[in-house]
Amino acid sequence: MQARAMVLPNSTEEISAVLALCNTMQQPVVIIGGNTGGVQGQYPSSNELVISLEQLNQIEEIDEANATAIVQAGCVLETVQQAVADKGLLYPLDLGGRGSATVGGNVSSNAGGINVIRHGMMRNVTLGLEVVLADGTVLSSMNQMIKNNTGYDLKQLFIGSEGTLGVVTKVVVKLEEPTTTINTAMLSLSSFENVLKLLRHMRRYMGNVLNAFEYMDNDYYCAVTVEGGNRAPMDASSACYIVTEVRGNNFEFDEELFQETLAEAIELGIIDEVVIAQSERQRQEIWEVRENFEPILHNSPYFLYDVSLPIGVMDQYLKQVKAEIKALWPNSLCASLAHVGDNNLHFFIAPREEGNIDENSSHVKANEIVYAPLTELNGSVSAEHGIGIEKKNYLPMSRTPQELELMKVLKRTLDPNNILAPGRIFDL
Repeated sequence: MQARAMVLPNSTEEISAVLALCNTMQQPVVIIGGNTGGVQGQYPSSNELVISLEQLNQIEEIDEANATAIVQAGCVLETVQQAVADKGLLYPLDLGGRGSATVGGNVSSNAGGINVIRHGMMRNVTLGLEVVLADGTVLSSMNQMIKNNTGYDLKQLFIGSEGTLGVVTKVVVKLEEPTTTINTAMLSLSSFENVLKLLRHMRRYMGNVLNAFEYMDNDYYCAVTVEGGNRAPMDASSACYIVTEVRGNNFEFDEELFQETLAEAIELGIIDEVVIAQSERQRQEIWEVRENFEPILHNSPYFLYDVSLPIGVMDQYLKQVKAEIKALWPNSLCASLAHVGDNNLHFFIAPREEGNIDENSSHVKANEIVYAPLTELNGSVSAEHGIGIEKKNYLPMSRTPQELELMKVLKRTLDPNNILAPGRIFDL
């Protein structure tokens, strides 16, 4: 896609000037950070101006005493993680696209990732924001305190708003003390029912040191451990696989508790097999299976989904979606993986049919199968990727008419000329 033009401002003041001019001229704009969004929200049309935040990439302050950092919106997530670690602190947000995703984009989409079960989403680690509104007004809400109960928490309007209400330029993020121990394992299980039993078992015995609990079904595991793909830590005959990780600060106690907890799960018949990482290399190999899905991307076309629903109904939902996809495309791949502990499921669906496949119509058919059951199950068409352009037709499945109308009222109030990311989330 080709935009009308692109600007690369290097300060809040320059963004303010650009937006003020665009607002006067009613010139629509779209904001680009790391360009890792999964719902087409960052894709410009031919009449839109792109504002790239890549030059707003500085970490302005790391306050060790207050455990906060002030970060410009274009700063890459992994850069923040490393800079904070160099100061002896932890920035808890983490996701697979850490090497290219930006902090401003994380705010815009309310990013989640692999640590949500312990640390929450971007909304939970954001204390303050600087935002430029559509008319160029700079709204500085750079709060650095956990407690600040002084009227409306305005930053929450912009977290998850996908650039439709303002342009985030700076972020105050909350930091944590780092852990000193990491224990990681891959587990095989015979059913999704046992996945839920294991999650409760791990929460009960590992408590708040449980840092990650990542699910993969057999279709996903086999697809990413094919020849030329990731090394398989265990055989590919099980129905389900879990990558779990605990982080604490007591080396002997944490390791012993982790091993005892998994041993008891085996005795209870919850787990079939366990592989515990004995080195950092083995730990990375385990995580590669979960995070490196490059082998799946060789299918053409393929469709990626990001939904959420109550944990107790995930099993029936998974079985329904897989059965309907296989009935429609018998040779298809329907691979699922999940941040189960925070209600989040992902699918990779590839029709794999011979002959010419109409990608658009196939995508619509897959959408109907994946999204249709969610309303009745009190689920959401988007867990952590947002709505963008791709999902806006399905948003009413997860939001009431009253909620949608209030969103539109907020949009019209803050952006009356509809210049900020028009046509994303909903149409006006």
